[in-house]
Amino acid sequence: MLAGTAYAQALESLSIANQGGQRQTFQVEVARNDADRAQGLMYRRSMPANQGMLFDFGRVEPVSMWMQNTYLPLDMLFVRQDGTIARIAANTEPLSTRTIPSGEPVLAVLELNAGTAARLGIKPGDKLEHPLFKR
Repeated sequence: MLAGTAYAQALESLSIANQGGQRQTFQVEVARNDADRAQGLMYRRSMPANQGMLFDFGRVEPVSMWMQNTYLPLDMLFVRQDGTIARIAANTEPLSTRTIPSGEPVLAVLELNAGTAARLGIKPGDKLEHPLFKR
């Protein structure tokens, strides 16, 4: 944890099941409030391959993300209320202020290291398994 930052939360288990039934498991931090969502993965210089951050927006709505002050290239998975992936923005540009829209109303966004979705064959329509999607 960097001095003066409010992250390094407890990790929670999240799995992604592809349409063939294979599962990939990650340990994720969950950003459940405005402050955590605003901080996101900003200022971090590395993240283990099996980790990520899940942004819980608390309601289904169109969302936009950006990479300002984020040094890590990321894959952003925009996730519907039922846990299915609506869209993947792969290999997002570090430090960019360009907005990255969800494309439709979503409940959450999962950020993983860039290239993870392609490497593991994660695609739109695959399903996230986490308590957030059992509301």
